[in-house]
Amino acid sequence: MNERLRIKKVETLADDWYVLKKTTFEIQRRDGTWQQQSRETYDRGNGATILLYNLARRTVVLVRQFRFPAFANGHPGLLIETPAGLLDEATPEDRIKAEVEEETGYRVDRVRKVFEAFMSPGSVTEKLYFFVAEYDSGDKASLGGGKHAEGEDIEVLELSMESAMKAIESGDIVDGKTIMLLQYACIHLFEPTRKAA
Repeated sequence: MNERLRIKKVETLADDWYVLKKTTFEIQRRDGTWQQQSRETYDRGNGATILLYNLARRTVVLVRQFRFPAFANGHPGLLIETPAGLLDEATPEDRIKAEVEEETGYRVDRVRKVFEAFMSPGSVTEKLYFFVAEYDSGDKASLGGGKHAEGEDIEVLELSMESAMKAIESGDIVDGKTIMLLQYACIHLFEPTRKAA
């Protein structure tokens, strides 16, 4: 795409919590003509998310927290999610290990990356790294709950895999990254029992 894109102007519209920019550019269309466009991009850095699962007990660990943007769009505001956080210059593996302990209290030594995805590529630059890790009760190192200084007030939930999947169907789980990881787990981790059900 480099030869098909000409950046004309970049304006910073906001630089408070993260960076919002407006870029004006020309792009060469498939028919060879050039067209001028402008797009706003929100840059918050890349992030990572993880699903903790226990095969023997058929459970997963999720968190519930207030999300103002969801509230502003008509949702009650408390979202059930997989633990997640921005990389802040750490590797995805190191960041997600620290984040999952901060949010859930579970300390996991081994995490496995299962895929990467752009969650809202029309406007947000963030790429998310998706992980899974097994856990058991002995991995609980603290209560979790997030960092008070960062405004986090996180409730830790342990649900059966079946309950989590039903929560997607009922609309109780509406977070995209969480749905993606639960569906991954349903297909790749909990598959034998799922087929028998």
